[in-house]
Amino acid sequence: MAKPHVVVIPYPAQSHVIATMELSQRLVQHGIRVTFVNTDFNHKLVTSNWLDKESFGDLLQMVSIPDGLEPWEDRSDLCKLTLSIMQTMPHKLEELIETINKEEGSKVSCVIADDCMGWAIKVAKKMGIRRAAFWPASVATLASMLSFQKLIDDGIINEKGTLLKEQIIQLSETMPPMKSENLCWVCFKDVATIEAIFLLVKEAEEASRLTEWFICNSTTELEAAAFCLFPKLLPIGPLLASNRLADQVGHFWQEDRTCLTWLDQQQPCSVIYVAFGSFTLFNQTQFEELALGLELSNRPFLWVVRPGMTKETTSNYNYPDGYMERVGARGRIVSWAPQQKVLAHPSVACFMSHCGWNSTIEGVTNGLPFLCWPYFADQFHNESYICDIWKTGLRLEKDEAEIITRGEIRTKVEELLNGETYTGKALDIKEKVTRSVREGGCSHRNLNNFIDWIKDK
Repeated sequence: MAKPHVVVIPYPAQSHVIATMELSQRLVQHGIRVTFVNTDFNHKLVTSNWLDKESFGDLLQMVSIPDGLEPWEDRSDLCKLTLSIMQTMPHKLEELIETINKEEGSKVSCVIADDCMGWAIKVAKKMGIRRAAFWPASVATLASMLSFQKLIDDGIINEKGTLLKEQIIQLSETMPPMKSENLCWVCFKDVATIEAIFLLVKEAEEASRLTEWFICNSTTELEAAAFCLFPKLLPIGPLLASNRLADQVGHFWQEDRTCLTWLDQQQPCSVIYVAFGSFTLFNQTQFEELALGLELSNRPFLWVVRPGMTKETTSNYNYPDGYMERVGARGRIVSWAPQQKVLAHPSVACFMSHCGWNSTIEGVTNGLPFLCWPYFADQFHNESYICDIWKTGLRLEKDEAEIITRGEIRTKVEELLNGETYTGKALDIKEKVTRSVREGGCSHRNLNNFIDWIKDK
């Protein structure tokens, strides 16, 4: 009897690829064959940085289709990337599935698509294939996307997604309030990008009505109100490699694991871990203020400075004069880190983060308090969860020049780590969240039911 064969396709951003790859690993663990579809550009990054290629195994095949851009074009131009994906990839995915189906015993039985790739759900429906949507970010963000028509009706945005008025939005009585200017498609600076991302939002909402399952990388313990607002959404998270005692995969950059040895040499609960994901950009002034703030903290720190993190340069960062000599061994700077292992390390005291959802749930699962520094999109909603709802972290506030100063960083580090208020709350939430993925927990049960549905082909 042929094994069920699932085609899985993530949105081509680092955090989406990592979360969707973790879901794929869970399916493989249960004997389900997975064809994981990256864009050609991301496929090369992921496969070149996968340390243990033997772990692909017989059940996991990594393939790719073009995103419509040339190899040298800028994938951080989200307007161009989004429009190119929507124009190019649906036909290419259909061709791929047709090719797979011609092979004996390998017919695709289900398509699981990131809801940001809603067109893939339409392709599956057109081809008569069972389909499921996966949401790797916070459900609060998804709720705002699924509610776009209400936002239009209320006069908050127009038909193209452009913001008409700034106000506080509350999608339900129990949902945390959000600023209209922080809607995930509104936060971009140019109208063309806003309208392009809003096309993706509308297609995601349409795709949500065509799915048989809609699973989310979250848990009711973290987002009860959002799940109540949309009961069709089912929590199966947090999906973390650490939950299955494995290494995280799907990285675009090579992890520097030497930082784990450095962490071994630090005192328990002493290190500030600083990482801002794959999109955040700083100007040189802000970069230097961050560096000096970490120096002024007088605490050991592990800082991830990825390639291209400042607007002025892609390498050879300009640290303040004499900086490396002054911080010495107290500071460790790497280009990319094995983040789940870092956050689980007993030396780490707190997480200075851009508040991307992967980073948020990784920090929560390890019971760490946060210093929040969101950059764009859903990260502002996640900051609100951390600071206002869960109360496990502090905002880093900008000054009149829109800079988070060295003094602000030092002050907030001291406030966060002097006393047990934030750490205590973080540990309480850790226990509730980890309970959900254990046997008998809500997320564990939903994932098993989903896997049973895939197998019942």
